Amino acid sequence: MAEILSPAGSWDSMVAAVQCGADAVYMGVGAFNARRSAKNFTPETFAEAIAYCHLRGVKVYLTLNTLLSDRELEEAAQLLRHASKAGADAVLIQDWGVFQLARQVAPDLPVHASTQMSLFSLGGAQRAAQLGMERVVLARELSREDIRTICRGCPVEIETFAHGALCMCYSGQCAMSALIGERSGNRGRCAQPCRLPYGINQPARGGRPLSLKDANLSAYLQEMEEMGVACLKLEGRMKRPEYVAVITGIYRRLLDEKRRPTKKEQQQLTDAFSRSGFTDWYYQGKKGAEMFGSRPEKTPEPKELFAAARTAYEKEDLRTVDVTMHCTVQREKPAALTVQARRMDGQTVTATAQGPVPEEARNRSLTEAELAARLAKTGGTVFAPKEIHVTLDEGQMLPASAINALRREALGRLQEQLESQVGSGRRCAQTTPLPPAPAAAEPMGFTCSIARPEQLTDELLSCGPEIVYLPLELLPFVDLAAHAGRTRFCAVLPRIFRTEDEAKFRRILADTPGLAAVAVSNLGHLPIVEGLPLEIRGDYGMNVFNSRALYFLKEQGLHSATVSFELRQAQIRDLRKHLPCEAIIYGRLPLMITENCVIQNDGACRCEETNELHDRTGARFPVLPVYGHRNEIQNSRILFLADKPEDLACGLRWGRLRFTTESPEECVRIFRRYLGQNDFTPDNYTRGLFYRGVE
Repeated sequence: MAEILSPAGSWDSMVAAVQCGADAVYMGVGAFNARRSAKNFTPETFAEAIAYCHLRGVKVYLTLNTLLSDRELEEAAQLLRHASKAGADAVLIQDWGVFQLARQVAPDLPVHASTQMSLFSLGGAQRAAQLGMERVVLARELSREDIRTICRGCPVEIETFAHGALCMCYSGQCAMSALIGERSGNRGRCAQPCRLPYGINQPARGGRPLSLKDANLSAYLQEMEEMGVACLKLEGRMKRPEYVAVITGIYRRLLDEKRRPTKKEQQQLTDAFSRSGFTDWYYQGKKGAEMFGSRPEKTPEPKELFAAARTAYEKEDLRTVDVTMHCTVQREKPAALTVQARRMDGQTVTATAQGPVPEEARNRSLTEAELAARLAKTGGTVFAPKEIHVTLDEGQMLPASAINALRREALGRLQEQLESQVGSGRRCAQTTPLPPAPAAAEPMGFTCSIARPEQLTDELLSCGPEIVYLPLELLPFVDLAAHAGRTRFCAVLPRIFRTEDEAKFRRILADTPGLAAVAVSNLGHLPIVEGLPLEIRGDYGMNVFNSRALYFLKEQGLHSATVSFELRQAQIRDLRKHLPCEAIIYGRLPLMITENCVIQNDGACRCEETNELHDRTGARFPVLPVYGHRNEIQNSRILFLADKPEDLACGLRWGRLRFTTESPEECVRIFRRYLGQNDFTPDNYTRGLFYRGVE
């Protein structure tokens, strides 16, 4: 049966999830998780939570799914070792440096690929499996056909989101909160700017074109289970415990009873939390304006629903553990009790206790029924007697206090074994330093990327870019051979694609003369380019945030890597450059890449025209079309660092000029400014996060 995975943003939410039927819970410890604003757990309470859950047959997954800097990695290593020893059942990871670290310091702790790794294709899931990950959490945007394809072809477990909030941007690829407010979604501090009002090609007047309704796939649980989905994830670590209790309880019943929700249950899900209702359109393979909604600020709390849920899980321990008892009370021998229960892995755990030698009865002998009744009094514990077997010699007497003590001792020992069943025996190791990184041998050169064919001109090439990046979909419209010898061309694979695109992309790369390299943005790109005679360059979608991530990408065969534009200049400087590093030093930085086309949702499709998203301050964010009729929303202000050449000398091998909305003439003027050939400064520019960094 598929696993019900519930959110545990606090101890009370964890208890609510367990008591209402979760098979597993996911929780964060400290600041290194994607919900830093949740109450989260300390290392001590995390260990206590694992004991609480394991006793009741519930798994615990640690969310360590954020990008970490070099200075934070040793603390992460300590947390990984602690989680492994405490018995965490798995850790969710986004950062490739953290993944490399986890395999080193806690090699027996299972790793799950977080949805923030942006995995949405069979090739990506298979590559995660090859790396040793035991589960892949798929992007929320996938259809049932996409999920079915991946389940059929991937050798490890597949987890999908079944209920809760949907982000407008693909998880792991959103920089809007970071660039607007310095609160990085990739570091667990998202300020949810997608929930604010925006206008499409007009001032914002209250519309919320980026605010998706919550997902509700409660009607499809049996279908997902049949297609091979191993885990159904319920989102909501920022929600209150009563919400967790309601949704967990409903999904538990639906899965157990193999049915769809009733009208009453659907209303309860809506009352617990919704944004103008729910949507299941991504699962159905649909997109459109009907998927969007918002939550009124003064939505009343469902007091009766929440009170009933709270009463149910607080009143008593609803999650009991079946136990079998074997008790012997025989003449001239110490009384003995053996208790047995099954662990989560199906193995039987046994504990024994001995009591006093029984006495010869003076008045009335102890009966088997009385002995069994006394042993059955397990109230106040998590145990529920399933079978009680008694061997009793006639004419014997044992005080009630001795029987009670025998029961308490045996069950106490059984509880200790069940609570500590996973972490014992796991290996842990100290952090091994990375090998020395090669010293920078060359000064920084320039590369550039274009978004339209007309931006590639003789004048631009005369500026001497070492590499020109161009989207894969532009290759049919550009004659690379005509520019042979003037630069090296690198095809940029679409950041978002589907399994059926993999063969097509590989064919285009193989059949295009004049290509020197290909830029990859996620794990799913690597199988596409494997074996091709092209240099593999890591693009910004890889979210390189630390030196270990660079080392990991080097091990995967990459030739270079573009570092995250959420890094500060000092952090870039201090990276150990195990690969030649590149950074975007000019251009509109991408804030979001979306499955929904916000232009089409606003009316007729005008994607090839100039389109902008307007916020409440009057800022305008260009909306560009990208592969698959998706959108890439650009920052309203242009990153400009040409006047800071001394700060750009931070160990970078290349600085990239990212041309998007610029005219061909503007591209040349800007490139020449970075070469020191003019004093042009763009209007409305920003330093981005180059000096500010992010929380």
